[in-house]
Amino acid sequence: MEHNNTNDSMGTPVDEAPSPEPLQPEVELTHEQVSDLQGRAAKAEENWDRYVRSVAELENYRKRAVREKGEAIQFANEGLMQKLLPVLDNFDMALAAAHDPSTTVESLRTGITMIQGQLRQVLADAGLEDLNALGQVFDPNLHEAVAQQPSDQVAEGHVLHQVRKGYRLKGRLLRPAGVVVAGLPAA
Repeated sequence: MEHNNTNDSMGTPVDEAPSPEPLQPEVELTHEQVSDLQGRAAKAEENWDRYVRSVAELENYRKRAVREKGEAIQFANEGLMQKLLPVLDNFDMALAAAHDPSTTVESLRTGITMIQGQLRQVLADAGLEDLNALGQVFDPNLHEAVAQQPSDQVAEGHVLHQVRKGYRLKGRLLRPAGVVVAGLPAA
């Protein structure tokens, strides 16, 4: 063993360990052992290739899923828009009829009422529902109080008038109903 007489920061000699010599196999491998190692190396390489392919496939799947999700969001309303196009066509015809001097107010009113019914049906099919607040107990989760008015016809805390309709979309509140809440009758 060689000694190196280098001093540490305190001035005391420090012995350094000799650098390790590379390990040399001292045993000869048999033909079967070499063959076994070669088989294991081939299997390891095969597993590595499968792993690399699997990672690449997973990454491609992730990219495709992100792209498809973006497209689904972008075109989510396509079906609803297609159902609304006939309603829009009927509004265009109603406006054209309004400019025709031979159109009566009653026939125009009938046509607009039919278009309103058609629009309501398309929206109902899409999951939109009206909130009927009239006469109901005031619920701040469903109603927005715009005023309070004394009343002897409706119990205090109940909706006396509905100023603006409220709507739910598939069970979730879309817009609260604007309501006038009944108060105690004037004395």
